[in-house]
Amino acid sequence: MAVLTETERLVIRNWIPQDDAEQAFEIYGDPEVMRFIGGGKEENVETQRRSLQQRTDRTAALNNGTGFWAIADKETGEIFGTVILKQLPDNDGNPTSEIEVGWHLKKAAWGKGYATEAGQAVLNYGFNVLKLPVIYAVVNPENTASIQVTQRLGMSPLGRTQQYYGKELELFKLEAPNP
Repeated sequence: MAVLTETERLVIRNWIPQDDAEQAFEIYGDPEVMRFIGGGKEENVETQRRSLQQRTDRTAALNNGTGFWAIADKETGEIFGTVILKQLPDNDGNPTSEIEVGWHLKKAAWGKGYATEAGQAVLNYGFNVLKLPVIYAVVNPENTASIQVTQRLGMSPLGRTQQYYGKELELFKLEAPNP
């Protein structure tokens, strides 16, 4: 199990499709969670396993340090969600040069600060390891909880955009801290 980083409460690590599909399905099989993510919810654990494997393979093929990682409890190993650092797709799904941070958490983990904690860890990784000059976030305008996370992370609101994912989203950015 490849660990990206750890925080006080969390381990941020690679997904292991064979082992983690059931816990991932708790997240991506929930219509309430999927409400703001887009796309359809996963149908069952097996489709979830295939989806995790495809994303893992795609990330490995890019080999650019970006990815999507499981957010797990440091003590129990329970997976609370996903944190991402990846190229934003344009409206046709093609990768752009902009990098986004994002998070998806299961309902039981909402409101506990995990998204902020994981987001901060991945922002630190993006700035300090990948040497990114700026990282963006895009949020559904109705997703007030995620908008609040961007604020806690110190991201600046840039207003609404229709540049990504084929929909109108709130755009946020954070520039690398000066050394």
